[in-house]
Amino acid sequence: MTAREEMSAASTGPAVLTDDMLVMDVADTLRHDGVPRLDDPDVVATLQALYRDLGIELSDTTAAAGLAAARDNRFSYAPPTKGVRPYLARLYVKRRNWMPASLAVALMLIVGIGGYFLGYRPYHDAQVEQAKRELAQAMPAQMDALYQTIFEETKVQQASNDANDIRARGKAAAQNGDRTGAQQAIDDLTGIRDTLRLEYQLRIVDGDKWGFWSFPKSNSDATNYYLIVQAVDTDGKVLTLPVRSEDTGRTESVSSWGERVPEEVYRAVEADKNDDGVIEHNLVAIKDFGFLQPDYVLPVLGGEVTRW
Repeated sequence: MTAREEMSAASTGPAVLTDDMLVMDVADTLRHDGVPRLDDPDVVATLQALYRDLGIELSDTTAAAGLAAARDNRFSYAPPTKGVRPYLARLYVKRRNWMPASLAVALMLIVGIGGYFLGYRPYHDAQVEQAKRELAQAMPAQMDALYQTIFEETKVQQASNDANDIRARGKAAAQNGDRTGAQQAIDDLTGIRDTLRLEYQLRIVDGDKWGFWSFPKSNSDATNYYLIVQAVDTDGKVLTLPVRSEDTGRTESVSSWGERVPEEVYRAVEADKNDDGVIEHNLVAIKDFGFLQPDYVLPVLGGEVTRW
């Protein structure tokens, strides 16, 4: 609302306006009302008449100054439409539309980045450092301890020699950062130690199925004879042992397997079984502490099978 409009709406007497205020009001009147027009040759006189109706005497100087201000768009504000500030201002005005989603995304980013740098990264670095320490210290020390145990408990030189070779291979793997190779050496050393500590008797299974015969794949004219055996420890417990099958070449952990024997041994056991239904001479071998292999009391041919 211009000063002129305010004067018209007021019921009290005319207000006193300074020259600067009149210049601004004249420019505002010309800009908004369009009456009189800026190109009207009698614009000054028309302005003076308008303000005179309001009880205000508008001097020629003030009217001319207001006219010049209107032509120069002085005292007017044109909001900027380009640049960073208008863009930020519009964002601020519309903050209710974008701020909740932006805050949620920012929170997820903060939680994710914080979790990575404060949680996962330290955990990962600690795991890597622990793996390095194990390869450099713990695993070689474990190999040394296993080798020392084997060296002290074995009663055959072969076990000590094999353990020494495995230890050297495992330490080389650890030095090269090969954790799989180092662990395999530990497993192999553990297997030798556990084998040395075994004590059992290898006995023929005295049941309906105590033996069998088959034709070897390499020679269908020959016949292989097998006794089904089990390893029984000092407490009478049947052990599960790794056995390599000569048919498949695979090693399996089994509690009974077929031990290949000469035909005359097979026939002797068959006669023993047929005599009274019981195999009285069922002992095949004895495995003592400190040895890798059992000591056989029956002749065997050095072949085993895990399926029949």
